[in-house]
Amino acid sequence: CCIIISVYSYRLLHHRKEGIGIDKPLIEVKHVRKVYRMGDERVVALDDISLDIFKGEVVCFLGKSGSGKSTFLNMVAGLEKPTKGEILIGGVPLHRLNEEQVTMFRQKNIGFIFQAYNLLPMLTTLENVSYPLILRGMEKKERIRRSLRAIQEVGLKGYEERKPSQMSGGQQQRVGIARALVVEPKIIFADEPTGNLDTRTTEIIMKIMLDKVRANDQTLIIVSHDKTIAEYADRIVTIQDGNILSVEENKNIRIPQTDEVLGDIKKLEN
Repeated sequence: CCIIISVYSYRLLHHRKEGIGIDKPLIEVKHVRKVYRMGDERVVALDDISLDIFKGEVVCFLGKSGSGKSTFLNMVAGLEKPTKGEILIGGVPLHRLNEEQVTMFRQKNIGFIFQAYNLLPMLTTLENVSYPLILRGMEKKERIRRSLRAIQEVGLKGYEERKPSQMSGGQQQRVGIARALVVEPKIIFADEPTGNLDTRTTEIIMKIMLDKVRANDQTLIIVSHDKTIAEYADRIVTIQDGNILSVEENKNIRIPQTDEVLGDIKKLEN
């Protein structure tokens, strides 16, 4: 099973290795409020949310449907602008950037993993994984090299020419993980990443995702309603009715080991 260690020990090891102060946040959310207008009605989706998230940290946002957790992800990922408040990533005021600037920022710094996979059905695995690199204007030889490496890292060597319709849900989600990792983002947002998968596949997908994120010291923000997913996070943030109900340090994090992950991939394929 996964090794269980203290959140403080894990974060200190990684931040000391990179020479980063543990109290220096990568993401700063300051008094963020989001209000939607539906005719004459005002719907408060987020109400005065403040939170710091650190480099290399894995944070899981738990909440029921309609709690505001997905709206929070959209705000921090720059997909929507807050009605009030500030969002800074690496000191960059995301809330002040125009649409073109936000798009460029996301391409350089952010990766996404979606519940519905969001693969382009007409493209092969290799083409789906390399697509974000095409948007960056990367030279063909280099983007193919990096894409093939990412595909191999998630255990899909030999599936390069398959299209989504020829793959299982678990395989498609691994393509989604490879696509997010290939751009080497500072931050990865995972919106219900295992929502369409069975329990066994869910555990293996989480191990693969966390193994790669931990190895690269990336920041991972997960949105989920599943408490078992939160077992892999450094901190668990519970959201209810647009407010943060609690922020808990996870003192028993599940840290997947690479050998274990590779073994699970083989089991999944068999």
